[in-house]
Amino acid sequence: MDATSSATDDTDPGPRDPGSNEPGSRDSGSHEPGPHQASTKAFDETRPRRSLAGIVALRFAAILILMAAIAAAASHLDLPAGLTFLLCCGVGLPIGTWLLNRQLHPVTMVVQALSDGISSLKDNDFSIRLAVTRQDELGELVSRYNEAVAILRDERSAIRQRELLLETALYRSPVALVLTNQLDRVVYSNPEARRLFLGGEKIEGKRFQDILSGCPAELRASLAGSGDGLFTLGEGREPETYHLARRKFQLNRQSHTLYLLRRLTYEFSREEVRIWKRVIRVISHELNNSLAPISSLIHSAGILASRPDQLDRLPEIFASIEDRVTHLTHFLRGYARFARLPKPQKEQASWRELLDGIRQLYPFELEGAPPEPTGEFDPAQIEQVLINLLKNAREASNDDASITVRLGSAPDGGTRIEVLDHGKGMDEETMRQALLPFFSTKKDGVGVGLPLCREILTEHGGKLSLHNRRGGGLAATCWLPPD
Repeated sequence: MDATSSATDDTDPGPRDPGSNEPGSRDSGSHEPGPHQASTKAFDETRPRRSLAGIVALRFAAILILMAAIAAAASHLDLPAGLTFLLCCGVGLPIGTWLLNRQLHPVTMVVQALSDGISSLKDNDFSIRLAVTRQDELGELVSRYNEAVAILRDERSAIRQRELLLETALYRSPVALVLTNQLDRVVYSNPEARRLFLGGEKIEGKRFQDILSGCPAELRASLAGSGDGLFTLGEGREPETYHLARRKFQLNRQSHTLYLLRRLTYEFSREEVRIWKRVIRVISHELNNSLAPISSLIHSAGILASRPDQLDRLPEIFASIEDRVTHLTHFLRGYARFARLPKPQKEQASWRELLDGIRQLYPFELEGAPPEPTGEFDPAQIEQVLINLLKNAREASNDDASITVRLGSAPDGGTRIEVLDHGKGMDEETMRQALLPFFSTKKDGVGVGLPLCREILTEHGGKLSLHNRRGGGLAATCWLPPD
């Protein structure tokens, strides 16, 4: 009896008649096969495998033997050669055709079943499997097809589960995420990004630059750069600080850009509390290290004061006390600068005079004309901001001539001041912590420069943002509101 192969649909719950062996028929694979069905569900490599070519050769041999027998019988009847040929063809060919068709029909059905299964794979349908009823090359091919489909189905299911997990995480993420293609069209955004850019409106399919045209200037300036950035949005006493990270990668052989905007205000608050606790511990430790020796020295001085023969040692003790007091004074002064920032005393001041005075200390190239004639700000505090930024820029660039100050009116009003250097910029971790008090990457840095600048600008109603420049370097941007 010939072996055949039938298609099996894993999604069809209907049971299959165990006695049905019609090639190419659909069958349910959702139920467990019984022992008598095992040979129809998978190729049994332990059983002897019949050769399909051998079976076809035997059929041809049977046809030739039949025709030879007819020819031999005709020769005994002394029939003419032409009549013998016609008799052999008339009897042998129909029988041979029937035998070959009987042999090739199951093969055709198996090939058709495989073709249907591959078409299902092209349609992303991995539920079709084929029942193995042959113990030859076709049966082995069908079994290998089933194994490949099972692997693809499992991998597809695992990928889908990971996609669902990732989609859920991105949907719930507090990080605003925007993915754009090489045409600058938004192909994906999560709810946080839609809230940030268009107040919750869908932004997929729109040009990213068109979306940015209606966004605040600080956000546009940060996204206009080429690297990571740090900027602040919102007015009043509770502005929101964001960290921008952007990454380029290939997706489906096309260039895509991923923008990640993370709100840092809450993290800043938590980190500042942690830092202040650490500062208190450091100050307490330093005070104890200084006050304990001072207390001991004062006690020794009291004892020596009662002994006239040892009064000559008192100057040495007083000198030691003075050294400890001086050290403690310098130590506390650095922290007091940040903690005791006075309210700005705004007045009408000349930008040109302010910049000319600062240029004597830290040379720079000026781009743009200063607003005329004056601006309303605290000259001493704004001078301190620019000195801190220029000092950082010079240390990053190692070249005074490469520092540029760009000053002018902001598009949405107010005054915009940019300090540009050609250094290495900031990595992502440094950028996230740059505005935190007492964080510094310098060996002898105190970590109050940038936080002090941010605090001064905030007290003026302004903002400070940082972003890496295209081609290298950092841009520190100050914005002061209109007078």
